[in-house]
This record gives sequence, structure tokens and C-alpha cells, in this order.
Amino acid sequence: MSEAPSRPSGVRHLIILLLTLMSVLLYLDRFCVSFAGDYIREDLALSQTQMSWFLSLFFWSYALSQVPAGWLADRFGARLMLSIYVVAWSLFTAQMGLVSGFVMLMFARLMCGMTQAGAYPTAGGVISRWIPLSKRATASAWVGIGGRMGGAMAPILTAFLMVLFVPLETPVEFTEADLLNESKLSEKLAATESPALLKLSDAALRIQKLYRLEQPLLTSLNELLQRPDLFDETAFAKVNLPREGINYAARFKEGDKFSSEESRRFNRLLIEAAFPGEIRKLYGKGWRPVMIVYGLSGVIVAIGIWLIFRERPELHSRVNDAERALIETGRLTTAADPASKAGRLPIRPLFTNFSLWCNCANQIGTNIGWVFLVTWLSRYFIEMHSVPILERSVLVMMPNLIGLCGGFLGGRLVDWLLPRIGLKWSRSLPPIITRFIAAGGYGMCLYFAAQPAGSALNSPYAFTAAFCLIYFSVDLGQSAFWAYAQDAGGKYVGSVLGWGNMWGNLGAAFGPLLYNHLLGENPTAAEWDNLFWLGLIAFVFAGVATFGLDASKPVFVEEPN
Repeated sequence: MSEAPSRPSGVRHLIILLLTLMSVLLYLDRFCVSFAGDYIREDLALSQTQMSWFLSLFFWSYALSQVPAGWLADRFGARLMLSIYVVAWSLFTAQMGLVSGFVMLMFARLMCGMTQAGAYPTAGGVISRWIPLSKRATASAWVGIGGRMGGAMAPILTAFLMVLFVPLETPVEFTEADLLNESKLSEKLAATESPALLKLSDAALRIQKLYRLEQPLLTSLNELLQRPDLFDETAFAKVNLPREGINYAARFKEGDKFSSEESRRFNRLLIEAAFPGEIRKLYGKGWRPVMIVYGLSGVIVAIGIWLIFRERPELHSRVNDAERALIETGRLTTAADPASKAGRLPIRPLFTNFSLWCNCANQIGTNIGWVFLVTWLSRYFIEMHSVPILERSVLVMMPNLIGLCGGFLGGRLVDWLLPRIGLKWSRSLPPIITRFIAAGGYGMCLYFAAQPAGSALNSPYAFTAAFCLIYFSVDLGQSAFWAYAQDAGGKYVGSVLGWGNMWGNLGAAFGPLLYNHLLGENPTAAEWDNLFWLGLIAFVFAGVATFGLDASKPVFVEEPN
């Protein structure tokens, strides 16, 4: 009687779990600085131009480092290089919490971009060695979902930690360093019938009435911290209070009693909100330890990668024969030997392969159309629909959350199509269709914008539905590109994935510049329509380009032994 075959071990699932966790950390570290930007600028006394360079430098270094970083993983192994990449960008993230000036901040951000560039190309190579052909798109989708989760978590977790690192006992008294623009603040507080008075908000007017002109500015401000009557529900109704301030306001309206520390902290938040450009924010003390915590978290993930990862299943002591056989199921005859390593970077095929250029063209068009949703969407809701801050945060987050669903379903769709329509079309048809659907989402925006003001269609909720459709479509087709790189890349999966990512991120870097050219400083509805036209055209371009994508033809022809 023959022995029943053993059940496949599950090490491949642990590998994908670690890659997904790495992806969460990748986007968390990448986008946490966007939320903390105002606090960083105030703490380091930076100009808006310097902050713009700080935020944009990452994408340039990230894009231009994709191919070298991917090739290093192909050449020296994913276990070593991914561990190095995660440790490196985590330490540079932590370094941002220790900087003392603009130059050090820019260096840390530059290095974060360079070291993060190897994450996804290396992950693509790992999946090609550890996951059977029929499940690669689903595995890739999980890694992509990790990134979306990290992006969604970044503002929420960063805000929570910043408040946590500024506990109730933190001194709230004003010092000279807290007065960012003392002359302007003095003018506003001392104004009577001057034009400056007319520009004050109801909240600032409320504070102005309680201000004592005969005392030094700092003395008067610190006296205001002690007042039990500083808050007024009507005056502060339109002020963008932080979450903690909103909680205090709700307690105040319910008649709760505040401790002395709570009362003074609430008043400090009220004064900051009334004079956002003149008073340093209390939470500015919290951004530095947050960067350090994120950095230390990354080191822990890197240790997990080093301990768990091996270059190939046969090198892992916990992988049994059944799992190794499962992973090899369906491996393409054109695929490279998993035990082989890449040689020197083959530049010529990257520049001459038509299918690969179609992939790059899709990535460029996709990111030009998509990056609006993660950069200027909040601005659109403010300027065109005057959406309040809390409601706006929900509307801005919704497309990202819907994108998670698209990423999960997209991986399963690509794998389901493989045995039904073959390798070429299972990798190209999903992104073709989804890019045209995304273009239709921008077409919906143009249609909504043409409806009468105040109608149900010309409303922030209708536009949010269109933006969700765009985001869902993008993520629904995205895992197909990972599968394409794993199928056609041979032993250069990281290089191929990095090449496409490089061009896609260059598109993301140029997107905001194109938006700014179309919109200007004070855009009208017609100019926002021009931006929607740009998104529509970009996605049509991406969809047409993808017709040339062919995963059945390897990018690199292996030399005979």
C-alpha cells in the first residue's frame, strides 16, 4: 500500500504575509510626512518652496533608482537586498526625526526614495520564485493591497501618534518660539476698525475681544489660556480644530467639567486654530518621535525578512516536497532557472523591447490620471464644493478604501483568466478594460460638472462616486503588470518591474506640474474641467498602449550554455 502524499507546507503564505507587511510599512513611511508637513515646516522654519522640494524629491529619487535597485536584487538575491532596503529606508525615516535643518532633511528624504525603490521590484522577483504561475497575480494583489492599507493608515496613525507623544502634561504656555509671525499676530489682536479686522474669522474676533492690549503679547496670550469662556460654539463652528479639540468642544457642549490641564490645552488648540499662520502648533512637538517609531518598526520587519526568507523554496528547511512541487506547477518553459542569478544589467533589451515600452506607456498614462486622487483631491472638494474638514477627510479616504477592493479582486480575476484566455490576454485584457473604465470615470466628472449647481449630480457625493470608480479600476488591473514582469522578466524580474515603475513614477512626478499648469492659482469650474479632460485622455492613452503587452514573449532571451 503506497503512502499518501503529504500536504504542502505553507511557507509561501508566510513569505507573502511578510511582503504585504513590508508594503504597508513602505507606504506608511512614504506618506506620513505629507500629514506631518505643516509641523515639520514650522519646527524647522522652512518656506513653502523648501517644503515643495522636500515632498517632490522623494518621487524623483524613487523613480530613477527603480532599475538599479531591482537589478541589485536580481544579481545578489532578494533576501539580502530586501533586508538592506527595509533597514536603510527605516533608518533614514528615523533620521528625519533627528534633523536640525533643511539640508539634513533633504538628504534623509533623498535616501528614503532611493532605498524604497527596490521594494516592489524585489518583491516581484520573490513572488516569481515562491508562488505558482496560477496564483501570482493574487499574491501580487495582496502586496499591492498592503501599500494601499499603509497609505490609508498614514494620516490616521500619524495623527494618533503625534497626539500620543504630546501628552496632557506637556506645557502649553506660549514662548517666543511659538510666535511664528509676531507682528502680524499683534496687528490682528490690536485691530479695531482697520481692514485687518474685517479679515478675521469669528473665532479670531472672539479671542480678540478677550485680549488685553495693555500687557505684553506673551503675557496676554498665556492669560487667555486660563480663561474658562474662550470657547464659543458659534464662533468656532467653521474653524478646523484637530480631533482632540473637537472632542473637547463636544464635552464642553455637554457640560463636562475640565481639569486645569484640559482647559488650558483646549484653549491652546483654539488659539492655534484661530491664528493658523501666526501660532506654532502644539502637536509640532510630536512629529520627531513618530518618525523614530516608524523607523524602529521597519528594522523589526527587516529582521523578520532575514529570518524567514530564502532565495528559493528548496533552500528553506520548512518547505516540504509537496510545497516545492506545487510552486513549480505550470512554470513557463521560457522562465529562467530559479537558481540562476542575473549578470550585468542588460540595458539594450530594456530600451528595445516593444511590449515593455507598452507597459511603460500604460504606467505613465495611469499615474498621470491617478495621482490627482492622492494629491489634489482635497483641494478640489474645498474650492469647488466647500466641503467641511471632517466630511472632506471621509470623502478623500473613500476612493482609497474602494481601491483596496479592486486590488483584491483584480488579482483573482487575472489568475481566473489565465487558463481561459491564455498568458498574453490574461495579463493585457484586464488593464486595457480597466483603463477605459477609469477614463469613463473622468467622463462622469465632466457630465456631473455640466449639471445645474446644487443638483444631486453636481455634488461632492456624486463626484466621489466617480473618483471611487477611477481608483477601483486602476487597482483592479494593477496586479496584471506584476504578473507580466514575473512571466516575461526571466531572471531579471526586478529589473523589468523596476523599469515600468520608473516610468510610472516619472508620470506621477509630472502629474502635479501638469495640473498646476491647467489650474493656476485660482481655478474656475472650466479649468477643473480641463483637468478632468487630462485624466480622461491619460487613461485612454494607457488603455490603447496596453494592447501591445505580451507576457508570452520574454523580454530577455537567455544565452545558450
